[in-house]
Amino acid sequence: MNDADWKRRPEGGGRFAIRLIAGIARHGGRGIARLCLYPITAYFLCIRGSERRASRDYLRRVLGRRVGVLDVARHMHTFAATILDRVFLLAGRMHLFDIQPRGTGQLLTWLDQGRGVLLFGSHLGSFDALRALARQRPGLKLRVLLDRSHNAAITELLAELDPGLAAGIIDAGQDGPSIVLAIQQALEEGAMVALLVDRMRPGDVSMTAPLLGAEVPFPTAPWLLAGVLKAPVMLAFGLYRGRNRYDLLFEPFEATVDIPRARRAEVLSALIHRYAGRLEHHLRSAPYNWFNFYDFWHSEDPGFVPPTAVRGADRDRQHGKPGDGQRR
Repeated sequence: MNDADWKRRPEGGGRFAIRLIAGIARHGGRGIARLCLYPITAYFLCIRGSERRASRDYLRRVLGRRVGVLDVARHMHTFAATILDRVFLLAGRMHLFDIQPRGTGQLLTWLDQGRGVLLFGSHLGSFDALRALARQRPGLKLRVLLDRSHNAAITELLAELDPGLAAGIIDAGQDGPSIVLAIQQALEEGAMVALLVDRMRPGDVSMTAPLLGAEVPFPTAPWLLAGVLKAPVMLAFGLYRGRNRYDLLFEPFEATVDIPRARRAEVLSALIHRYAGRLEHHLRSAPYNWFNFYDFWHSEDPGFVPPTAVRGADRDRQHGKPGDGQRR
């Protein structure tokens, strides 16, 4: 399974299983619900061959050694733990967690100036931990770019847990201009707009950058969007550290993204290389937090060439959709 068809992969465990674990979590508590993570991990380990192979390939790259079944099990268990915690985070039960925000100074300065901020994240850790910022800033506006049609059962569940957040979702399934206008409006209102920029969508314009020793394609659309809207860009990572602990890390990336037409390919490449470098840094810091369970490095297709890879500045007319929201 590669990045051209990861969206067609069905929800792991199905609608009934998702509802079941959410029901246990809400009525039995986090401690009891965490016991259910072991059969969920066993399910992915034994049944979901594509995810198992993707995990093994990734762990081999990030750990730099032979990978055993216990490594893969730990990886999948970490993923299941963050999905479970999503139920509690979106229900506002922050007191259950030890979430340590770091690097928020510049972010809060921009927000104090009335500037909306683009938060660029990845499928590394939990983006839902962003809600912990509400502790520091009552009335904080957070909009999330999310494809409502993917993982529909989880989307419905999150709408039940936090209707306010659900109502503010910017649907990544819209056409490109509608997405850009919605993001622009949110930024003008002084909101943070969170989007995940590590995954390619079918047909996306891309550029490659090295990640864990191999070139991989990243979408250019989020960076073009930042260049058009002239909004500050922060990198954001919600790293799960085990038990109930999360590190919520913010890194100022650009106060204003400027992409001159004459140097478009060069500047885009530099931005994406910088992003990939920071992503690799945090991958090595929290190796079991990577939740792209598909053939991200195209190891099963060594002849892969991104079909819409940017070759030069003359490709500036191509604008894909902005990077997708949290689709796991």
